[in-house]
Amino acid sequence: MPIFQLSDVPTFPDPRLAEDNGLLAVGGDLSIKRLLAAYSRGIFPWYSQGDPPLWWFTSPRLVLFPEEFKVSKRLARTLRNTDFCITFDTDFASVINACADTRTKQGKDTWICDDMKEAYLKLHLAGYAHSVECWLDGELAGGLYGVKLGNVFFGESMFTRVSNGSKAALVAFIKRSIQQKTAMIDCQMTTAHLLKFGAREISGSEFRQLLNIHIPPITHKNI
Repeated sequence: MPIFQLSDVPTFPDPRLAEDNGLLAVGGDLSIKRLLAAYSRGIFPWYSQGDPPLWWFTSPRLVLFPEEFKVSKRLARTLRNTDFCITFDTDFASVINACADTRTKQGKDTWICDDMKEAYLKLHLAGYAHSVECWLDGELAGGLYGVKLGNVFFGESMFTRVSNGSKAALVAFIKRSIQQKTAMIDCQMTTAHLLKFGAREISGSEFRQLLNIHIPPITHKNI
């Protein structure tokens, strides 16, 4: 399959044309319209600082249905006995910065480059990107962020500074997702960590069908 070069128009080729590794297109920008067009079709940006934007549609796709979320008795007991405080959309900037810094301090590459931080902060201010913060003794202990379109949440990254900080944020996020009737959480990449919480792989075609059901047409009235 060819790798598509994007134009200035915020549109994408059919996700079914992605390479076996998920790479679909290169180029374009990280404008709100472009990002919304991408996420609504299950496409996400992932690239390193200094490179042009790379756009991916991975299949099979790891997803988590909130009602299938699993918490071990040990973790539930630990969270009950720890004075974590959970907030939502209180400090998006600190969460995305912490997600990037955690990987950097571990000597790992991060796709959360400066351009990505700026783009997702704009998405947050526009009401599409959201964060969950976990606090302990007034300090940020963990958290996660992602993009919400319709009844689908696209998870981007999570971090922890204190043992179980990210897990506490995730548990609280799932509870709220069930309350808000979120149909599906896109986890993008398969990890053993998320599999333990009940995430599972579905085919790319099933993933696209669920997006079509649960995401209404995107409007740009406020952009």
